[in-house]
Amino acid sequence: MRLARLSTPEGPVAGRYEDGTVHADDGRYEVGRDGRLLPPCEPEALYCVGRNYAETLEQMEYERPEEPDFFIKPPASLLGHGRTVRHPEWTDELTYAGELVAVIDERCPDLEPEDVPDVVRGYTVMNDLDALDQQGRTARKAFDGSAPLGPWIETDVDPTGMEMSTTVGGERRQEANTDLMLFDPYEVVSYLSRRFTLRPGDCVAFGSPANPGLVEPGERVEITYEGVGTLSNRVVAGSNSE
Repeated sequence: MRLARLSTPEGPVAGRYEDGTVHADDGRYEVGRDGRLLPPCEPEALYCVGRNYAETLEQMEYERPEEPDFFIKPPASLLGHGRTVRHPEWTDELTYAGELVAVIDERCPDLEPEDVPDVVRGYTVMNDLDALDQQGRTARKAFDGSAPLGPWIETDVDPTGMEMSTTVGGERRQEANTDLMLFDPYEVVSYLSRRFTLRPGDCVAFGSPANPGLVEPGERVEITYEGVGTLSNRVVAGSNSE
């Protein structure tokens, strides 16, 4: 099942997504006619794991981590599917990175890996935008609009053995399988839960495969994870998202 959120003139609605329609408790809403898709959840934090694919380590000349290496993006970084990404004026090196994301469904500290499937609402897709020429991870990765997320949450999917691809301007830039992760999704969520009490709606992103790269104004980034969906956003010049 797919779960989505929609922005309408009366406020946000949420429900089951099917064939361009959100089925909410108070009726049916057509995407495009009645509103546009919002990020599919409302996290207090987005926990993002980096350096989680061996090929990425080799490409970026990083050392292999002994445990998940992570950072946090704030809710202000969220941007919905189909929204335009504003290329910040203060960076000359904006990069894309296609990542799988777990959405937490209940309050949970101290999880064992085998318990993780029971607390995950489902999976969605994120573009981990990064202003490479800025100093420090927070300045690089936590700015407004730096986390396009969506288009929906898929509740019935196995995150292992999942094919992914990223295209930029119609050119395929990334291609991988989630089996190539150094730390699998269940290990990552368990690891984070021992440090933070995860809450409903919180997101855990599992890192990008090889070939994250520059994106320029005018280019569209499309990230597909098999069985989940395709997140699509166009980059335009400017400093604020629309």
